[in-house]
Amino acid sequence: MDLPDLGLENIQAKVDTGAYSCSLHCSHTRVVDGQLEFILLDEEHPEFTGTPFRVRDFVQREVRNSFGEAELRYVIKSRIRIHGRLIRAEFSLSNRGNLRFPVLLGRKILRHRFLIDVTKKDISYLHKAQTGTLPR
Repeated sequence: MDLPDLGLENIQAKVDTGAYSCSLHCSHTRVVDGQLEFILLDEEHPEFTGTPFRVRDFVQREVRNSFGEAELRYVIKSRIRIHGRLIRAEFSLSNRGNLRFPVLLGRKILRHRFLIDVTKKDISYLHKAQTGTLPR
């Protein structure tokens, strides 16, 4: 998947129909002059740039993690591209550094848009490779 507003392409994402919302790995967050400043991914990730992003449009929301515990997280809006479809989505920013996938796609973004086939893997990436739309 791609996050064009954040300059990220071909980021691996986990589809999790048990999760309600989407989550994006973020290593640093802070509010500066009413804007949320954050750095995506971490130094170990191949797409890490260390570039700080700033957004004015953000909220803090209580989100339940995979253990059922409530956490207060920053939530931003960004466009996401999956299979050539550009969709506006909300992402909670959390530290997913110890997890395999930097992005989690929850059922809210998937509902009425995609059919989930658990026997398939990396079909969006494979489609890009076949059509020659992968960045060089």
